[in-house]
Parts: sequence; C-alpha cells; structure tokens
Amino acid sequence: MPSTLAQLVFDGIPDGPVGVALDIVGTASRLARAGLVDAPCTVPRHRIVSVDGAAIRTATKRTLEVDGALARARLGAGDVLVVPGLGMATPKQIAAALERRDVARAIELVARAAARGATIAASCSATFVLAAAGVLDGREATTTWWLAGTFAQRFPRVTLRPDRMVVDADGAITAGSAFAHADLMLAILARTTSPSLAHLVAKYLVLDERDSQARYTVMEHLRVSDPVVLALERFVASNVGRQVTLDEMARATATSPRTLARKVARALGTTPQGFAQRLRIARAVHLLETTQRSVEDVAARVGYADPAAFRRVFRRETGETPRARRARARRDSSHDR
Repeated sequence: MPSTLAQLVFDGIPDGPVGVALDIVGTASRLARAGLVDAPCTVPRHRIVSVDGAAIRTATKRTLEVDGALARARLGAGDVLVVPGLGMATPKQIAAALERRDVARAIELVARAAARGATIAASCSATFVLAAAGVLDGREATTTWWLAGTFAQRFPRVTLRPDRMVVDADGAITAGSAFAHADLMLAILARTTSPSLAHLVAKYLVLDERDSQARYTVMEHLRVSDPVVLALERFVASNVGRQVTLDEMARATATSPRTLARKVARALGTTPQGFAQRLRIARAVHLLETTQRSVEDVAARVGYADPAAFRRVFRRETGETPRARRARARRDSSHDR
C-alpha cells in the first residue's frame, strides 16, 4: 500500500481540483474506517506540496498553505505524486507555463520521483508536465481533449489516447477533461487501495465513473485554424452523406495523402479518416437532437448504409448510443424550460 499521496500545486492552480482531491481522499478514509468496504484497506496519507514548500495563490487569489516541499518529500516506491490541471486553456498558455521557473523545477522533481519508483499521475493540462519529464515516453496517455493536437505534436514519443478519460500505464496515470481530477483520484484509489472503495466513494459523492471523453471531442475541430484542415472540413461536410477516401480528401485540399495525414495529426491528433468520421458523427448528433428522424434514417444521411455499424461507431465516438443521446437532449431541453 502507498505510504504517501502527494498532490503538487502551483501558483494560479484552479481551486476545484484541490478541493475535489481532498473530498475524495477524505471520504475514502471515513468509509474505510467505518468498515463499509468489503475488504480491509488503508488509504494513503494525503499531503499538499508545492515545489519549495511555500504557500501558493490559487486562480481565485486565495492563499493555500501546503504541508511541505516536493523537493524534500523523497517520494519513492509505494508513493503517489499527483499533479492537478494547471488551468491552461490554449497551446500558448501551455508553452508559457512549461517555461515558468517553478514548473521547470517541478519537471525535474517529477522525473526524479519516477526514477525512484513513485507512481506519477496528472489530470488535464498537467499531463504536459509528466510528458515534459519523460515519464510518459513509450507509454499510452490521455490529456484534455482540446489540447490533444498540441500534445501529440510536442510529445511524439507518447501514444496519445485522447478518447480515454483515464489511462493507467503502469506507473503513470493520466486523466482527460470533464471533471478529470475526480476521475484521476478515483483511479488512484482503485489502483492503490481497493476498486470497491473507489466505487463506494463515487457513489457517496454522486460522481459518475466515466471511461471516455469521446463525447466531448466530436467538435474539437472548431478550435483549429489550419487552412488545410478547414478545407478538409468543408469537403467532408459537403459530402457528409457518403464515405470519402483519403485520396479524395487529399485532392480536395491540394495536398498529398501523406502531407494531409501529417497536418491533421498535428492539428487534431487523429487521422483524416478519423476526422471525417467525427464530422459525420457530429452531424448525426445534430439530427438526433433536432429532428424526429429514425436512427436508421440518420445513419443513412451521414454515410452509413449499415445502421448497426453506425451505432457501434456512434457509441465509440460519443460514449453513448444514438437513442441515449436523443433522450438526454430531450431531458436537457425539458429542464431548460
């Protein structure tokens, strides 16, 4: 069992992730002490640390006292170091954050803790810190969906899985967006203490345990300004009722298939075929939410002759079935009225 679960915080960190982590670990400790878990388990000691041990200022300008310095924590085998999201929303902000003196020092300390055998974990944009430390090289990882293209370009030695909410790569755990730090902390509990305890904590705190952030990635192309990607979007949108080949997409964007694949991977972290599929699914989502057309009709209108195949792809891309998506849209609409 881990002896220490250290959460590293920086100036400007969002307040939410720190509070979420405290709530989850605190609830786990209370439930374990109350004997409400099937098997006995010990929750690790939870400490909040900064790079140098000094208090930090959160994104809302609150002073957060810490329990010590990461530089003196001496984390090793059996310990877990967690880095919450940095609160950075754009590639430019990420680049600037990685050049900060405290973050650069943290990157060195993260690499050192990993070398000593500690489990390293991060959520949202903090996954860039782990990748910069080399912790994720040769491993699978996820990150927040809107920064997937930037991550893939900056860290080509990492196998990025942007559709996954949590990726546990044996010593390095990463989580994407959409309340990612809660997902990360639950994954750490499941891995280091007991899956049943993690499930019980999620139940008590009314946290849904998600395994995919794919439903949030369907429209990620809206953040992209690359003219080749925009030309590809226009071509696919105008041919949304049929499957298009890579050669067709390359001709439509005045590129070679190889160049097109490279540009789409750099911008979006996927393939041209994967991007086209996401655009078709995005159109299907719109039809399901705004019309009464049958699932079969929607499938045909976005280029799927086989409704069963459409259902499989839709679920993989959005994390839910077409009927569930339509039902959820109706519930949300009724709540807004």
